[in-house]
Order: sequence, then C-alpha cells, then structure tokens
Amino acid sequence: MTTGKVWFITGASRGLGRAFTEAALAAGDRVVAAARDVEPLADLAAKHPDGLVRLPLDVSDRQAVRVGVDQAAAAFGRLDVVVNNAGGLLYGMVEEATEEQIRAHLDVNFFGAVWVAQAVVPHLRAQGSGRILQITSMGTAGGMASVGFYGAGKAALDSLSEALAMEVEPFGIKVTIVQMGGYDTGLFTTGTTATTPQPAYEALRAKLAEMWGEDAGPDPSTAAPVIMKLAALPDPPRRLILGSRSYDLVQEMDHARTELYRAWEHLSRMAPG
Repeated sequence: MTTGKVWFITGASRGLGRAFTEAALAAGDRVVAAARDVEPLADLAAKHPDGLVRLPLDVSDRQAVRVGVDQAAAAFGRLDVVVNNAGGLLYGMVEEATEEQIRAHLDVNFFGAVWVAQAVVPHLRAQGSGRILQITSMGTAGGMASVGFYGAGKAALDSLSEALAMEVEPFGIKVTIVQMGGYDTGLFTTGTTATTPQPAYEALRAKLAEMWGEDAGPDPSTAAPVIMKLAALPDPPRRLILGSRSYDLVQEMDHARTELYRAWEHLSRMAPG
C-alpha cells in the first residue's frame, strides 16, 4: 500500500516550485509537477519514475487548468497538498507598463492562482481533506516602486485567499497564505518582463538598485523544509511569513503603518462611518 502525501505544485520547473518538488519526493511523497515547460524536470522524472508526474500547464488558461487538475487528481487517485506557486515579475514603474503587460502579468500571478483554486476545491471537498498553500510575498504589506504590479497581484491573492479559507474550512480544507521572502529563484532574470524605461525615472531606478544591492537571496532549497513542516501541521496557520529577515521587515512595515494611522487618527474620526 502506497503511503505519503500527493502534491500538486505549479511553477514546478524552477525556483521555489522545483525546491518544493524535490523536498516532497525526498520525503517519499508523490508529486504532480505542473509548468509551462516541464523539460527541466526530466532528471527528477528519471530518478522518481513512480513518484513524479510532469504536467505541461499554462495556469493562465482556465480550461487547461480544469483539465490539468482532473489529470493530476487521477494520476495518484487524490490530491493532498496544492501549492499555488506559478508566477512571474513585471518590472517597471506604473506609468511605463502597457495594458498587455499588466493583463498578462495578472493572468498568471492572480487569475492563474484563482483558476487552480477553483479547480482543486471540488476534488478536496469530495475527499473531505486537503491543503492549499498560496505562495504570495512578504511585500504585500505595502507597495514598492518598480514592482508595484507584482505586489498588487500578490496582495489580491492574499485577500482572496482569506475569503477562500473561510469558505472551504468546513469541508476539511485548510488554506495557508505563505508570504515568501526573497530567495534566489531567478524571478528577476528568467521570470521577469520589463517595461520600456522612461528617462524621468532614472534617478529612482538608480536609488532602488543601490538599495537592493547584488544579493539574490538564499537558495530556494532552504525554504523547502518549512513548507514540508507546514504541510504536516494538523492545524496550520492562516498566514505564515517565510524568512527570518522578511519576518523582521514585515513587522517594521506593520509598525510604521500603525504609527501613520495613529498620527492621523484625529482626521479619521472626523467622519462617522
């Protein structure tokens, strides 16, 4: 009898998705690994012929997601942990981004996650159990210049996931919003779409480059043990900041926001609503 969890991971061919896939397989679990290009997973498929199913999938295609999730559920007979990880980065100032770039970005980072959630819930509800891990960002606590659309998509997913968690918990389904810190995932290289820079923002771009520096962050594999532990918790948290430095930064941002509200409390209280 086969034991262990069955995972469905999107964006599984690189970065965090690849790291989570490797960790689950190493633990003896089985994985349906979805990505637009599954060829980078060939080595894992050869190493785990009975534990890994590669699923070519564009999460921005709602119908393809529905078909793909049905295939994923049929592959091993169930789904236990769904990791909504697929995403990319639209880098550029708000004014610079084209409508095509904005819509394409949100089609993957927000709507893609929505399509996956809609498709997996009926399967999890039917079996009376399951976990959905929504991979968002520690940056959803506030917008940041040049990555505003990335933050906006992840913030929208944060909010929607809170609603989803309340809706599906009575069916034995647990949702956790995993607010990732900065990891060396290739997001700023292979996963990036860039706007055409406008000269007016040159000074700000230089300031941001200096602030961020050259550190790409830790290897994604260092985040995988936390995800494995999270998936095993009988009563997981609704939200989790993943990363020690990111935890501190989020606390700082929350404190600054609270202080801003307090500074203008007198103006807020002038209205009765």
